[in-house]
Amino acid sequence: MSLEDLKKAQKVIGLKQVTKAINRDQVTCVFLGADADSKVTDPIKDLCREKDIAIEAENTMAELGKAAGIGVKAAAVAVLK
Repeated sequence: MSLEDLKKAQKVIGLKQVTKAINRDQVTCVFLGADADSKVTDPIKDLCREKDIAIEAENTMAELGKAAGIGVKAAAVAVLK
């Protein structure tokens, strides 16, 4: 999935919201900021592996924030089913 697809998709933004959505089995793909602190992203990566959810981690937090339509950086964005 690309950032262009992310712009159009229904999504949740932020670590807490992404974690909640993953636990509720509402997520198809998770975007993580490549420049995000691993202490922040590792728990989400582990959860995604457990639930067999695709992870995209090639974009910066600034790029994710812009694609998600917010004016700040985003460490995690999840695309909903």
